[in-house]
Amino acid sequence: MKLIASLTSPYARKVRIALVEKKIECDLVEDSPWAEETTVPDYNPLGKVPVLVLDDGTTLFDSRVIVEYLDTVSPVSRLIPEPNRQRILVKRWEALADGICDAAVTIVLERKRQVKQQSKDWLERQQRKIDLGVEELSQHLGDRSWCNGEGYSLADIATGCALAYLDLRHPDVDWRGNYANLVKLADKLAKRPSFAETVPPAGA
Repeated sequence: MKLIASLTSPYARKVRIALVEKKIECDLVEDSPWAEETTVPDYNPLGKVPVLVLDDGTTLFDSRVIVEYLDTVSPVSRLIPEPNRQRILVKRWEALADGICDAAVTIVLERKRQVKQQSKDWLERQQRKIDLGVEELSQHLGDRSWCNGEGYSLADIATGCALAYLDLRHPDVDWRGNYANLVKLADKLAKRPSFAETVPPAGA
């Protein structure tokens, strides 16, 4: 297998963390959809990363599909609970965290446009999604040690990736100053080998 990914993508990082947690060997091919000579569309017609290329040539995308697949091919460290109720709750966490990333990435792309072409209303709309999303993460976490309450899961991976991406691209979002419980979770996650090994390169 090989994973086509950008080292700064929070979605790709989620998959890379899952690979480490599941102890699955996979070649990493670094590529960005925004690079001039990108090959991403050759594997994903939507032109997005990550893309997992299976040994038989089958390609899987997006990150939610890839992580769910990885969780089924190895019994090591189950990331998505089997009981339906718990499974849905974990997937809800993932959807919320990914939604925060969606808004954060949208802002990054919008700010790459010329200032006169940028939409203030659009930027404010995305920022509101981030602010309300992070507030929701904190409220649902409460005083629990893990997002799902039952132990480490995909919910924690997705949340950790979203918060780390805010640190990387949106340092103006002061979630660390407002949500102590998320800080505690993020700091604990940062100590896990899977998170430590997938930190975006300095200056990225």
